[in-house]
Amino acid sequence: QVQLVESGGGLVQAGGNLRLSCAASGKIFTIEPMGWYRQAPGKQRDLVATMGSSGNTYYKDSVKGRFTISGDNAKNTVHLQMNSLKPEDTAVYYCYARCDGLDYWGKGTLVTVSS
Repeated sequence: QVQLVESGGGLVQAGGNLRLSCAASGKIFTIEPMGWYRQAPGKQRDLVATMGSSGNTYYKDSVKGRFTISGDNAKNTVHLQMNSLKPEDTAVYYCYARCDGLDYWGKGTLVTVSS
């Protein structure tokens, strides 16, 4: 059974930084891609950033220049460095991975940015 475990959420003031991490465990042959979604209160879950096994990345427009996704294919980990956080970044952040063609989600970690 594949599991994704996130860490690194918390409360930060506007302009501050946080780093989220996610580790995938279980019987996994390939992960393509791995990334992060977020869901703000009363809103749908949106894609924030993803990274492919070749290192190609995608970012939601509103986080470009502030967030950086990175990962380690050998360790099945992905990280999201979030800088210059804004109150509108407040959400539950979910790690996502497509492992061997199947979609998996973490339980989510709350990021709260105070103004």
